[in-house]
Amino acid sequence: ANNLRKRLAQLLDHAIALDWIKANPARLVKPYRIEGGGFHPWDDGEISRFFEVHEPGTLAHRAVTLVLYTGAARVDAVKLGPWNIKGNRLEYRRQKSIRNKGVLVSIPIHPDLAEVLDNLPDDRPFLATAYGKARSPDGLGNKMREWCDKAGLMICSAHGLRKACARRLAEAGASAHEIMAVTGHKTLAEVQRYTESAMREGLADEVFAKLIS
Repeated sequence: ANNLRKRLAQLLDHAIALDWIKANPARLVKPYRIEGGGFHPWDDGEISRFFEVHEPGTLAHRAVTLVLYTGAARVDAVKLGPWNIKGNRLEYRRQKSIRNKGVLVSIPIHPDLAEVLDNLPDDRPFLATAYGKARSPDGLGNKMREWCDKAGLMICSAHGLRKACARRLAEAGASAHEIMAVTGHKTLAEVQRYTESAMREGLADEVFAKLIS
């Protein structure tokens, strides 16, 4: 329902721009309040379980490693290839913000990711199909569903893996702005949740250490 409201609002904004209507009634309707935190962020146990089932050399292993160490969304992950490697960095512009020239993401290539990407063909995306063509975002999502189900990870998804990347950065002590530089988010609201929850857990450990002493 919220997605329908959003699309209608965009459509009617265009109608206003064409002088077909004077006001956008969709903007007057409030969206439904959604409880919960959205997609489930993978925990470290789930990541380990996935890699136990999908070993190095498989497309599944490569896909999860790529997203885990870049935080790339599906729409960006399927387009990444050797042409995005600049020295020891991986650079790309986020598709979601492409109308504004795209948010530039430039991150160092983690050694685990470098090992996975080594010796891949240089004329196709990292997650190309068997025919060497670019995979669609939905196609990657469907594959991720199959791979996760095979590993018994029924609540895990591709987007949840992107959130896991942000969570791990937060737990490593990264600030919200530092996480944004990796994931390409444009606002603090999304990444602050990971930072705050990680900091809260760390502070709880510290205060209990003081209590025990």
